[in-house]
Amino acid sequence: MTIFFVHGWGFNSAIWDSISELLPDWPKLKLDRGYFGAPRTPVPETPCIAVTHSFGTMLALADPPPHCIGLIAVNGFDRFVAHSGSPGVHRRVLKRMIGQFETEPEAVLREFRNRCGCCAPFTLGNVDLLGNDLQDLANIDYSQYCARIELPVLSLQGDADPILPKAMCDNVFSGVHRLERLTLGGGHLLPLTEPVACASAIREFAGVIA
Repeated sequence: MTIFFVHGWGFNSAIWDSISELLPDWPKLKLDRGYFGAPRTPVPETPCIAVTHSFGTMLALADPPPHCIGLIAVNGFDRFVAHSGSPGVHRRVLKRMIGQFETEPEAVLREFRNRCGCCAPFTLGNVDLLGNDLQDLANIDYSQYCARIELPVLSLQGDADPILPKAMCDNVFSGVHRLERLTLGGGHLLPLTEPVACASAIREFAGVIA
């Protein structure tokens, strides 16, 4: 079984390096959106589990990898913006971020990464793609779609996420039929801060659905 990694907004596939090293016996593929370099879109040829981070969950839901038999959403969600009683990030917060990104993309990206807990330097890359995906973050809603899928889903959240409200973390994927929730100590960058716990969750999930 292959592990198919999908990173989130403002990061690249390197976010999975620590977890990947902890799963040496598993074939692994890492999608790279191309925010900071050339995009990489590998295609799994065998049954796979999609392991996604944050906005990467929406990317995987929009274009599921072939042969996908399960989804592990790390700090992930099926809708980002609060809507009709469903908890989420307030639309005005994202609207302000989008407006600022149009004139100061590097500053907005740095502030977001810092807020997540990542102060590593970066070189601003594909601004248009980052901007387009930020718009998608504000507009896409996969909650109804998730109510129709039969894939088993593990929602892996942090108990101190500075980006996602707690009520949102507790309610994402609520329409999924085969849903498991697991909360770890940590924030919005669990692949970086809690790689051992994430790798353990991947092994256990894979063992159940294999």
